[in-house]
Amino acid sequence: MTAPSHVRPVYAGEEPPEIYTASLYLAGAPLDPESSREVLREATLQWRQPGTLVVLLPQPCGNTESPDGASRLAWERVQRARADEVIHWYPQPGPAAETGPGDDLDDGRSVLGCPDGTAGVDRRLRLLAEDLQVPVAETLPQAIALALDRIGPGALRAAGQRDVPLLLWRTPSFRAWLAAQEDAGNTLLGGRTSWTFRVGPHRSHVLLWAYAARIHLAAEGRVKDNEVVLGRPDLTSVVAYRPAPRWGDTEIVLVREFRSPARTPDAYIREVPGGSSAKPGDPRVTAATEFTEETGLPLSPARLHLVGTRQAVGTLSAHTQTAYAVELSAHELQQLRADTTSHGNAEETEHTHVEVVSLADILRPDGPHAVDWTTLAVILQAVQPMR
Repeated sequence: MTAPSHVRPVYAGEEPPEIYTASLYLAGAPLDPESSREVLREATLQWRQPGTLVVLLPQPCGNTESPDGASRLAWERVQRARADEVIHWYPQPGPAAETGPGDDLDDGRSVLGCPDGTAGVDRRLRLLAEDLQVPVAETLPQAIALALDRIGPGALRAAGQRDVPLLLWRTPSFRAWLAAQEDAGNTLLGGRTSWTFRVGPHRSHVLLWAYAARIHLAAEGRVKDNEVVLGRPDLTSVVAYRPAPRWGDTEIVLVREFRSPARTPDAYIREVPGGSSAKPGDPRVTAATEFTEETGLPLSPARLHLVGTRQAVGTLSAHTQTAYAVELSAHELQQLRADTTSHGNAEETEHTHVEVVSLADILRPDGPHAVDWTTLAVILQAVQPMR
């Protein structure tokens, strides 16, 4: 049975319901009682999805006494962080608009409500929103409509899950991490999105995220709340090699690419070809596609043999890496060895260069072709010595 549509106001100092489908937070200029009623009227008119929409209003209900300063600030911090969409409403120029919202708009969950006017403050807010690719509304009903459009059907969340905004909740990488925790018997008690790195049209696709999680660890009966979980799409990679009579002479295909975090002598990272896809699909196909993109050598997915799937950096990031292996012909290896051109996805500023290196050279920690520990482990798992 489908739950009926319902709008639930939550005022300063109050707790939202234990289960809900979506949430809006009203930030910006303080709302007078009539504006608050208008927000609730419009939300009720426009919310047509099954389940409860929570409207978080940072002022006391009616004549109710306002929480003290510290309590109110704490309430605002928690509710704003968990909200699916934040409406920054500035109905007219004034001191409040002159100081905010600033970089608070750059969270992937914001809508700016700012009637078009001639004041310089209005212009500044609009320019900021344009630069950050934040939607702008002329009226409060329009702002609510823009926010609800991005919310769509929402998603049912309960208890600690309410602390996960839809922007993060909808990413496959977050859901995969949470499913793994719940399968182990653990419970997400809550947390806070530390940051997201967004790409694509209107910067709407979350590529990387960091979440400060509070987890009840079932196996130990305690709460863990002092770590940040990093997440990104799962990776696929290809160990392409040519075997030799001596194991150390086995030749491996690497790609050299500048990566900003590099701490190598030449500031380049060497790894096996691979990557991820924003669209779900066969990881074997993704791996073959990424290999061709980064090396220029066409490769049929049918040639790939599964090595295995593991977390790449389990103490830091939730993503997994699925590795495949393929044995190349002498002719293919010669093609790659002679290739001096740049490959990769130019739109993503990816510039890769092929290197064909012996396993012995890769194993030298001080050599020019040294790889990181994760890449080394993947190679050794794929190209094990004969027994």
